[in-house]
Amino acid sequence: MQESAGVSQLVEHLFRHESGKMVATLTGIFGIEHLNLAEDVVQEALARALQTWPYRGIPENPAAWIMRASRNLALDVVRREKVFRAKEPEIARLMERDGSAPEAAIFSEHEIADDRLRMMFVCCHPVIPPEAQVPLALKTLCGFSVTEISHAFLTTEAAIAKRLTRAKQKIQEAQVPFEIPTGDELTRRLDSVLQSLYLLFNEGYKASSGENLVREELCDEAIRLTELLEQHRTSNQPKTHALLALMLLNAARIPARQDNEGNLLRLKEQDRAVWDQTMIARGMFHLHESAAGTDISEYHLQAGIAACHATAIDYKSTDWAKILSLYDRLIEFDDSPVVALNRAVAVANVHGPETGLQTLRAIRSREKLDSYYLFYSVFGELEMRLNNNAVAAEQFRKAFELAETKSERAFLLKRLQRCVDGQIA
Repeated sequence: MQESAGVSQLVEHLFRHESGKMVATLTGIFGIEHLNLAEDVVQEALARALQTWPYRGIPENPAAWIMRASRNLALDVVRREKVFRAKEPEIARLMERDGSAPEAAIFSEHEIADDRLRMMFVCCHPVIPPEAQVPLALKTLCGFSVTEISHAFLTTEAAIAKRLTRAKQKIQEAQVPFEIPTGDELTRRLDSVLQSLYLLFNEGYKASSGENLVREELCDEAIRLTELLEQHRTSNQPKTHALLALMLLNAARIPARQDNEGNLLRLKEQDRAVWDQTMIARGMFHLHESAAGTDISEYHLQAGIAACHATAIDYKSTDWAKILSLYDRLIEFDDSPVVALNRAVAVANVHGPETGLQTLRAIRSREKLDSYYLFYSVFGELEMRLNNNAVAAEQFRKAFELAETKSERAFLLKRLQRCVDGQIA
């Protein structure tokens, strides 16, 4: 029984951390037209591992075992197709490489990395609708199920399944090449890839719904894939370093964002001693690397804001004036309601809560803010700082009604209670 539990944990780990690599590698061999086949055979190989390893023992190199089983399953299918002749030299090369070492890794890390990078650019090809690009990347590169993706994007499994099916149809119809683009095409596609990874990280850093505020596995995957981009000569660009810096500097604070019961902690309440200093150092390194050249992206500015928070020894030491200046520049790139809201917070910290409230009122009519719980939460916080507890309580009630995650709702309930009790923020 204990052996079976150990096998289940190992297979789950392989599914989460290795299946994306395997799907990308198999797609590189058998062609993008066989993407569904690659996903299916990896799933089947993992299922066979669950069935056989408890009795035969865990192989010396479990990932290589899964890769070999997936490859053999794919070969059985492809050999029955006419396409086999076109792929025969590549398949023969694979067979030779398998060699006499049954548990040796079949592919080099360099080859695996290149295949994952190619798959990343396929997922973000212009023919694929923007709303389907991140779900496709989650499915093919990160091993997420349709259920997990639907939860992450606040929609139904059927809607996600439809997006994935249409995306794969677009890939086949347009005969999207399984390659890393070059020249102007690389520049255009890299922007889409970076945006997809940014959205992926954000969904992990603050989940849209559910029991948990943070989904670290999404953050980890976003960082891992961005590191692949940064390590490749074609996509090793300043904006790639800037996005990686942003992710690392924000992820470093994850251990302190919740208390032991999973309740949300504000920045001023977090124990900075548990922030990951190694990750902060890595983030600052990539922020420095992003300074090469003259171009500045929104990731540069957001990483700069994250660096101000990550390097402040305590909340009072935060350089809010610099943060506000960075938001003033960021609005030129991204004049979204959320950026405007974050800028209002910075205004309040530089010029006081009354000025912050004036800034909030000025953006109140912005699209989507009226249904965004953080807008009312910020309103409540600033009113509370001015001791307008009755007004603050009303704002927190609105925020509570709109909040999706359990920890956010618990936090807002506490703030509301403090207003009712007449306590100072």
